[in-house]
Amino acid sequence: MAAFDHFALQGNLIRLEPLNHSFADGLAAASAKEPDLYKWSPVPQGKIAVTQYIDTALALREAGTAVPFAILRVSDRVAIGSTRFWNIERWDWPEGYGRHGRNFVDACEIGHTWLTRAAIRTGANTEAKFLMLTYAFESWQALRVCFHTDSRNARSRAALERIGGRFEGVLRAHRIAADHTVRDSVRYSIISREWPPVKDRLNRLLQARTLTTI
Repeated sequence: MAAFDHFALQGNLIRLEPLNHSFADGLAAASAKEPDLYKWSPVPQGKIAVTQYIDTALALREAGTAVPFAILRVSDRVAIGSTRFWNIERWDWPEGYGRHGRNFVDACEIGHTWLTRAAIRTGANTEAKFLMLTYAFESWQALRVCFHTDSRNARSRAALERIGGRFEGVLRAHRIAADHTVRDSVRYSIISREWPPVKDRLNRLLQARTLTTI
């Protein structure tokens, strides 16, 4: 697949900017504040690890399978984390079907999401998911967006359920975990026909939460 065009997604509290090496120092600072926060998530620590993390993300973007972002605070454009679309799929629709030959994304995953401690419980994660899901379903016209999290990560599981993700099951021995063990992953998904009520739910969550300075 061809590389994706670079695009940003603008919210009220955060802005998702195409990831590049100019954000390396900011992301290193964001992840260094409380490394114990990332017990269940593979978050890079230090400038060298962050540079390698960005290199990998950009290679996946060039391969057409990922779209990585730096999460910036709108008020001062400080980097507060990262997220990405990945495992992007375009299915081989036969001639005669409506999606044949069209530049749609049929399915993708949202993941590699992490935030600095000060941004947690501010609405930043909810707004990031709102922006990305809106783009996936309304611009790419995706049929499915899925999420995986370590089965031990209760906070992430609760967050995915809160935004309307549907539990699909547990994938046993699915991936290497952040602690370098073999993890079981819990899978959630949202499909296109569920997007309108999920969008309403996310709007209500964002309206109900006071978006504090982070």
